Amino acid sequence: MSEPSREIDRTDRAILRQLQADGRIAVTELAERVHLSPTATAERMKRLTRDGYILGYTARLDPRLLDRAMLVFVEVKLDRTTPDVFESFARAIRQSPDVLECHMVAGGFDYLVKARLADMDAYRRFLSTTLLALPGVRETHTYAVMEEVKEAAGLPV
Repeated sequence: MSEPSREIDRTDRAILRQLQADGRIAVTELAERVHLSPTATAERMKRLTRDGYILGYTARLDPRLLDRAMLVFVEVKLDRTTPDVFESFARAIRQSPDVLECHMVAGGFDYLVKARLADMDAYRRFLSTTLLALPGVRETHTYAVMEEVKEAAGLPV
């Protein structure tokens, strides 16, 4: 991602809000909503992409329909906190298709992993064959999500 070439204005922010709500919106509809011409809107979108504000477009999928109904968060503690262990862990965790997110955190543990699986049996397999097999993992604590109260992919703009 490149450094932004300039600060974004209120219109750029309006474009970003609209695109977060509907990434498939037609440029003409977007232009109407932000009170610009389609050409000016398309140019701003190109600049926002070039400057790294827009990273890409994705579709939101229903995990229940794709056999991924179970959401878990897992705290991971490593046996050593050295650069080589961090790098080995990160490289290995990126290979797991079950892991949606993984964040190195400050506090009582080293990583917070967010994963989606079919059910508890699938989670047990994931824990034993993936997580506990990762380089340097000493201990894990799992939190199975009972209800997703709020899930927002968008950023406040």
